[in-house]
Amino acid sequence: MKQYLISVYQPEGEPPPPEDLERVFHDLTALHEELRATGAWVFAGALHTPSTATVLRADDQGDVLVTDGPYVEGKEFLGGFTIVAAPDLDAALAWGRRFATVIGLPIEVRPFQDPPW
Repeated sequence: MKQYLISVYQPEGEPPPPEDLERVFHDLTALHEELRATGAWVFAGALHTPSTATVLRADDQGDVLVTDGPYVEGKEFLGGFTIVAAPDLDAALAWGRRFATVIGLPIEVRPFQDPPW
């Protein structure tokens, strides 16, 4: 089975009210449990805001510059992700649709490349 990254993009700004977040977290927990039950679950995680990021850039001399903040400034940022195992893109997109419905935010589904080794 191939693995797919299901990314959740959230807008910058204030989070939704606690009662809305409670419903989303409840429904998301149920969806993750369903993924586990079907054997499609691989891994999931939520990320802190981009302001917590540290960017590392190597130069031509092998030195690495370390800076605070996100690599890219934007109005949306990667807020979390789930990695699923699915037989094909259609099956992964079906899971992605479920995430879009539960979370109510933009979802991106991308396949992992087959390793060259």
